[in-house]
Amino acid sequence: MEENRRKRGSVTIFAIIVNVAGRRFLITNDDGWDAPGLAVLKSLAAELGDVYILAPRDPHSYASHRVTEDSALLLAETAPREFTLSGTPADCVRVALTAVFEDIDWVLAGINRGGNLGSDLFTSGTVAAAREAAFLGKPAIAISQYVKRGRPLDWNRSRDLARPVIAQLLAQGCSAKDYWNVNLPHTENGNAAATILCDPDNQPLDVRFHRDGAELRFAGSYQARPRTPGRDIDQCFQGAITVSRLRL
Repeated sequence: MEENRRKRGSVTIFAIIVNVAGRRFLITNDDGWDAPGLAVLKSLAAELGDVYILAPRDPHSYASHRVTEDSALLLAETAPREFTLSGTPADCVRVALTAVFEDIDWVLAGINRGGNLGSDLFTSGTVAAAREAAFLGKPAIAISQYVKRGRPLDWNRSRDLARPVIAQLLAQGCSAKDYWNVNLPHTENGNAAATILCDPDNQPLDVRFHRDGAELRFAGSYQARPRTPGRDIDQCFQGAITVSRLRL
């Protein structure tokens, strides 16, 4: 393995070159089995090893780490080594690793449509899937694509951004009970993006509600959320790929 590190302020930019072929990847998400981000992640994992999919039958954004223990879960095979489940992202990882697939090496969750930065870590189903993998002793990466409001998203660009950072993290590995959270910036015109290792932000979302009598609707702006210089929100909003090591 060849590793190159250099410092920029309080964060680290890193590059790792390694051959990681031949591994077995479990792919899941929280946007549902037919989401374009899942298809992108499947294609990337197929370049690196064998792919096994168990994804939610329905979208479960903001599901956090909810699991199902008081009702039956319905498993359906859609293709060889590909299944849907009537459960949450955390359910999918539990079922895949303990009841469906054997000898999975890594769990990859995503690519989520929308960022999972800072306080999002506590509500994200994508991150919960990676966290459940860590609980069960498997290294995992959650990958999300930040989307600027009102601007089109090019999933081919997401694939190009995600490919090297996934290879880097597979090469670096993951300590027991740790897992990785990756956010891709919404870049335009093929602009380059640095990969930066940084801490998640601990600032709250822009929490506001529009009230109409007894009805309240969330009115906060994702883009207007507070951010701490050098942490993941600030770096991703400025156009960097952010990587955060998370720990149980």
